[in-house]
Amino acid sequence: MSLRLGYGLNGFAGHRLADACAVVASLGYQGVGLTLDQPHLDPFGDLPPQVAHARRCLEAHGLASVVETGSRYVLDPWHKHEPTLVSDDGRERRVELLRRAVRIAHELGSEAVSCWSGTAPPGVGASVLWRRVVDGLGPVLDDAAALGVTVCVEPEPGMFLATLDDVLALRSRFGDPEHLQVTLDLGHLVCNEPRTPAETVRRAAPVLGNVQVDDMVRDVHEHLELGTGELDLDDVLGALVAVGYDGLACVELPRHSHAAPTVAASTMAALSSSLERIGSPASAGGSAR
Repeated sequence: MSLRLGYGLNGFAGHRLADACAVVASLGYQGVGLTLDQPHLDPFGDLPPQVAHARRCLEAHGLASVVETGSRYVLDPWHKHEPTLVSDDGRERRVELLRRAVRIAHELGSEAVSCWSGTAPPGVGASVLWRRVVDGLGPVLDDAAALGVTVCVEPEPGMFLATLDDVLALRSRFGDPEHLQVTLDLGHLVCNEPRTPAETVRRAAPVLGNVQVDDMVRDVHEHLELGTGELDLDDVLGALVAVGYDGLACVELPRHSHAAPTVAASTMAALSSSLERIGSPASAGGSAR
């Protein structure tokens, strides 16, 4: 099979949504990670016209989508990513954001909603943190089940749910529902998992619903193109192909908006080179799954 590559639009923060979609599609990407935030889709703004516009932009270029919820200041203009599912205060605002994300994903026909747990506050025990996550995600998953939306939880370094095993334990607490799956960030696999990146992909494969290709080195383009440094890109992309992963693998470079078209083009070239080396050329852009 051929891996479907996407691009996270938080790396196009200086572009209008329509222009970002046009550039991404013209470079051969087949989908986008749409972060709910300014400037592309404000989850607490006037949603109907925004969602209708986003759907037109995606459909005009045949782009699939995943709804991302990791916007930095959409809930608190002073504190990045706060409040979260495990915060001492304000957790209900995070829950509301995630429920809105599910509804938006349903209306856009997105393949998944991706989220994470948040960083544990000091002095709070694991039992309390587990209860906060489960209580917070419960209504989100109820909405997702009713609307046919997949929710993918990402294990994130430094957060309460930090590893794949943590997210698998979360699934178990909910009875392993089909609509609760996993987001894997390929860069994070190097520094945060007890297994090799390829082994982690294989372990996650039955419930892998979303993949991010992140910037974990100083020069992501040199790293991706040469296959050097901490992450063996050929190996981990080969594992995704081998397990038959058919979701999007979206590049996530939110700090590169100042040169978004150039960065997106060079990253596509690097990823395409890797896929050529492993004998699985990237699919042509312009069509959703």
